[in-house]
Amino acid sequence: MRAPRAQALALARRALVAAASARRPSALTSSSSSGLSFSSSSSSTNPPAQARADDDDGDDDRHHLQVLVTPLDGDLEGVSALTLRRPRARNALGRRLVRELASALDTLRQEPTTRCVVVRSSVPGVFCAGADLKERAAMTQRETVEFVCLLRRTFADLAALPMPTVAAVDGLALGGGMELALACDVRVASAASAFAAPEARLGVIPGAGGTQRLPRLVGASRAKELIFTGRRVGGSEAGMIGLADHVVADDGAQGDEEGGGGAAAQPRHHRGFPAYRRALEIAREVARAAPLSLRAAKAAVDQGADVGLPSGLKLEEALYARLVPTRDRLEGLRAFAERRAPRFEGE
Repeated sequence: MRAPRAQALALARRALVAAASARRPSALTSSSSSGLSFSSSSSSTNPPAQARADDDDGDDDRHHLQVLVTPLDGDLEGVSALTLRRPRARNALGRRLVRELASALDTLRQEPTTRCVVVRSSVPGVFCAGADLKERAAMTQRETVEFVCLLRRTFADLAALPMPTVAAVDGLALGGGMELALACDVRVASAASAFAAPEARLGVIPGAGGTQRLPRLVGASRAKELIFTGRRVGGSEAGMIGLADHVVADDGAQGDEEGGGGAAAQPRHHRGFPAYRRALEIAREVARAAPLSLRAAKAAVDQGADVGLPSGLKLEEALYARLVPTRDRLEGLRAFAERRAPRFEGE
């Protein structure tokens, strides 16, 4: 790992510790295959009563991390995998998982050398099953509103990450699970995947960005039909209507529930997760670009989509101008002249 990458990871670790001291204890675990994994989790042997209530699902180990951020290495250096792993609840969006997800995003936002984030599940056949309805049923009206606001903010934070994000949808993406995928820049789906917005059948509406992001992808009329009916959209249809950018054939293999998210040299971690494999291929290509260029390009497209063309062109002009004095731009020119791969450092 190059020195700047190591320094950046050290900064990320310090940022995570600082964030944890302001909110709740955090854990930093090592990954046997690809560097470090960051995730929030109570490290106390006697957590507060509310934390015990949140963590004791009756199905998951209280100390099992439900969200991992793993910086990859080798030819995937610069790529981080954000992994959901709450298998018995099918990655349902409970309080604890959402807290860990918010903390993970906070860590990623402060990691300057990350060029692409792949959001995936380590649970075979499920990306994210949506709301934890069992937990939701025990909430008061006020708690429900507050939790959905937290979920909406968390998905907005995902969408606002400065680096590109790719959702690897291997299996079901229902309700909030579909909204999680919608908050990513690119979606890769397996042929066996399924998307749905069933909230209207539960007496509510999509509340974490679904009513706004879905029509921006598939058009208002189709988005209304999907939200009104709650019907499931398979992987092939998702690709045809623009809900998924890439659709890959299902390999029919069993996946790993622990999933380390290792590099391509460890294909056993990818069996049963064809969308994840394809997402890593895309991320590998993305990571070849200059970090500052990726962030500027994402800002130009995202912010420009909300303004008229003249204003969008002005935005593009300003963002381009910021890149002109960078060392990476000069490195790109030198590499082209010398017929070699550029060595970008994010400067």
